[in-house]
Amino acid sequence: MSRYQALAERFGTPLYVYDLDEVDAARQQLFDALPEEFTLFYALKANPHPGLVRALREGEGRHCRPEISSTGELESALAAGFRGEDCLYTGPGKTPGELAEAIRLGVRVFSTDSVSDVRHVAAAALANGATADCLLRVNSATASATSSIRMTGTPSQFGFDSETLAGVLPELRTIAGVRITGMHFFPLSNAKDEESLVGEFRHTIELAARLQDELDLPLRFLDIGGGFTVPYAVPGGRGVYPKLRGELAAALDTHFPQWRTEGPELACESGRYLVGASGTLVASVSNVKVSRGRKFVILDAGINTFGGMSGLGRLLPVAVGTESGECVESASLVGPLCTPGDILGREIDLPALAPGDLVTIPNAGAYGPTASLLMFLGRPAPTEVVVRGDAVLSVSRIEHSRSYAAVDGTSAHTAAGEAE
Repeated sequence: MSRYQALAERFGTPLYVYDLDEVDAARQQLFDALPEEFTLFYALKANPHPGLVRALREGEGRHCRPEISSTGELESALAAGFRGEDCLYTGPGKTPGELAEAIRLGVRVFSTDSVSDVRHVAAAALANGATADCLLRVNSATASATSSIRMTGTPSQFGFDSETLAGVLPELRTIAGVRITGMHFFPLSNAKDEESLVGEFRHTIELAARLQDELDLPLRFLDIGGGFTVPYAVPGGRGVYPKLRGELAAALDTHFPQWRTEGPELACESGRYLVGASGTLVASVSNVKVSRGRKFVILDAGINTFGGMSGLGRLLPVAVGTESGECVESASLVGPLCTPGDILGREIDLPALAPGDLVTIPNAGAYGPTASLLMFLGRPAPTEVVVRGDAVLSVSRIEHSRSYAAVDGTSAHTAAGEAE
């Protein structure tokens, strides 16, 4: 009996299995690829499971810090043992309530995207008797890499347009309650190769140095973003970056000659790279049918379990392993939901499958349950199991519930699964 079959018999399906040995390996691999002076942030949007977040805080070697964009992610970071002051809070739509909560819980570093965003951070800081450090997220007018998922060089809700910074900086410098302490860049995601990643980082470092000089804006902190890659829902290994450490050091030597001794403090960030390969989704075949000559393999896991990225074209096709034979046929892999959009793979190569068989989807540790349509059709969330070696460390499931506010003198309550 395989490891996944044993876990499925014990805990049922659909089932996510997260291997902390893989998380440790990814963290070490990425730190080894970066100059030792770099801080590494973990973007909780990839997977906020406290067991994974805790693993990135603990263990041997260097540890990650949390990059969060909601008070829910802050709660996960705190549950994993981080402090509020460890966190970098990002996102273009921070509300007054969220900012007040973050400040109250100790968060002091925020990536900001506009003048009004800085003002909102300042108001929350002043109301709580604090001073916050603001990084200016920069949306560069130009970019280096032409592949991957572009996050800069176009109109965007993210960041200050680089060409406008000179005009708004005088106003930013007058806002009480905050200090402008650095810059934050995130020009691309999931770089296709090391050359693209290095080219984008070089461009970012050069631009940061130029803006520092032109704007007379000394940088205490510089976050150059991420873009580290791992396959998503198909077999394969994490990206390897043998040249990255040397290339980053060379670029910094050119543009920030005193970076090793006088700063700025430097950071990168990653989500999928650190946890993607740790996760495997285990699902059961519920049914197999043929419609007008096409075969459909129906699983108990669909876009409610593993589908948050499908609307962006990032999911299809998945690739699966199986506990049954290796005979390959073409079929569509679909979920159990009452919508034609519940498709995990259209006309992909699959082993011959029958009801009751197990399938495993690899590299599913990032953008899984919390990036999926969990509430759609009211199905239970998948079980999530954290393992290290042969030991099961935790078993959990996200619960669906509805909270009711008091109306006309009635008391508020929470009812799991109750419909209006």
